[in-house]
Amino acid sequence: MTPPQTTDQLRLLAKVARMYHERGVKQPQIAAELHISQSRVSRLLSQAVEAGIVRTTVTLPAGVHTECEEELKEAYSLLDCLVVDTDGSSGDVVPALGAATAAYLNDTLFSRDLVGISSWSATLLATVEAMRPGSRLDVGAVTQLVGGVGDPQVQVQATRLLDRLANLTNAKPVFLPTPGLVSEPSLRQALLRDPAVVAVQSVWTDLTVALVGIGSVEPSPLLQRSGNAIDPATQADMKSRGAVGDVCFRFFDSNGDLVESPLNDRVLGIEPEILKTVPRRIGVAGGANKQAAIRAALRGGWVNTLVTDLKTARALLLAD
Repeated sequence: MTPPQTTDQLRLLAKVARMYHERGVKQPQIAAELHISQSRVSRLLSQAVEAGIVRTTVTLPAGVHTECEEELKEAYSLLDCLVVDTDGSSGDVVPALGAATAAYLNDTLFSRDLVGISSWSATLLATVEAMRPGSRLDVGAVTQLVGGVGDPQVQVQATRLLDRLANLTNAKPVFLPTPGLVSEPSLRQALLRDPAVVAVQSVWTDLTVALVGIGSVEPSPLLQRSGNAIDPATQADMKSRGAVGDVCFRFFDSNGDLVESPLNDRVLGIEPEILKTVPRRIGVAGGANKQAAIRAALRGGWVNTLVTDLKTARALLLAD
């Protein structure tokens, strides 16, 4: 559509635009007052935009960082990104990220989704705790991505995480009745042949959503209490091999490449190659101590959707 050139045409455009945008006059009323058709009013409003008479400006509310989110999506080829406005302190990040992720899941989960969730994450526990009943979702199943059995005093948290998420989304809970880490590869092989574990593995191949925390080499307090954390000697060994973080006990280096080590033969959880085929892999993590791990997880494609805090988001953009 070619913008009009004459002063009379521009005057009419300006008049219609001011009535509609400044005075809030509806299009039928504009048509009646100016004795023109409503379809012409609509065309004139479009022409006013093309002629530069009307310009749209989006002003972001406080706490909304869509520009930063878009930059992260482009920098790391993400499907989606959610940046939360927190101060980045250890006492603030977890509940803030949990609340934001709960709202995000409510908006983006689809009925019949098959959801996998990692067991030992304080942020994911906060996410599920922040979710509220009343969802109209009918998610197909919710399952663990890594073994959920641990210290009896802490085990209830992993069980509650999966059970509550399943209840809130009307899903079938699928538990992985094993530890996340075992002492010997032979024990892992024996457990992988157990019918209950085989059934969980069959669900993993059909997942549509994976919800994971991103850990540093040093275990979180929750993981440390669970009895599933790697010991100091193994931590030192992983660091010597270049590990900077993990997803579901799968440790990777600064480029996001899997670190080959004997630890991989002791993990009872989803295999990296299967995890990376899940269409939506949502990583929830933040704080200064996680920045290197998050950056590596993004580079390696461990997650393709990120929920993080503003300071971490800015650090990720400066680094890449």
